[in-house]
Amino acid sequence: MAQEADLDLVLISPNQNPPVAKILDYGKYKYELAKKAKEAKKKQHVVEIKEVKMRYKIDTHDYEVRLKAARKFISQGNKVKGVIMLRGREMQHSNLAFDLAQKFIKDMLENSEMTAVLEKKPQLEGRNVTFFLVGQGSN
Repeated sequence: MAQEADLDLVLISPNQNPPVAKILDYGKYKYELAKKAKEAKKKQHVVEIKEVKMRYKIDTHDYEVRLKAARKFISQGNKVKGVIMLRGREMQHSNLAFDLAQKFIKDMLENSEMTAVLEKKPQLEGRNVTFFLVGQGSN
């Protein structure tokens, strides 16, 4: 029947009893599948991790700039990794870095425009204090 219609006989489910087959134009079928896959990929959003770096001696304006950038990243649907870098003797004052991290997290969670969630609490990793924030809908 497939040869008479000048089409292809395609096995859909060869493991079933009896096997399921369709008569169709295989080239057109593959094209449609590729088209659907391309459309699905176009609509998909890949969550990236955006990093916001600062030192614990940060100035207020610089802090506000970092806060604004983090809000923008979360509103775009990305994760935010906050990094507070410590150098040399600053390691002895890591408690100040943790305080800054808590303040940053509090300021991010208080924002009324969008909702952020703390994914990972601040912790010391080498010479950095790191934490992760995520938008509410992207967990």
